[in-house]
Amino acid sequence: MADFVFHHAGVSVPDLDAAIAWYQRVLGFTLEKRFYIEAARSHTAMVRKGPLRFEIFEVEGAALLPEDRRHPPRDVKTHGNKHAAFQVPDLDAFLAEMAQKGADIAFVVRESFGKGCFIRDCAGNLIEFVEEPEA
Repeated sequence: MADFVFHHAGVSVPDLDAAIAWYQRVLGFTLEKRFYIEAARSHTAMVRKGPLRFEIFEVEGAALLPEDRRHPPRDVKTHGNKHAAFQVPDLDAFLAEMAQKGADIAFVVRESFGKGCFIRDCAGNLIEFVEEPEA
């Protein structure tokens, strides 16, 4: 089998500049580059935080995110890509920081198998953060 590693996740948003600012302010990403994809009619940016990248698309004439895609338990009832997930060392500290930054906290899970949360970016896209349970 060919070797491969994760490169990036992508989200579509209605306002590229607002999304770049949100990913910088709330999650600490920096702008890596901006470009236009002619075939998709998309103004696009790649933001980066260490080895993590998000590709953000502002596509001409794109539809808004459907309401069911904004809530994790409803979102998983529709086939397709769901979200990117990142590990945090302390979920409670992360939630406190997100609340302080005014992030839209969509869902918090605290179960015997682990705990995590979903936040929504400025366009409603879900992003998951998990704290690994202690061994």
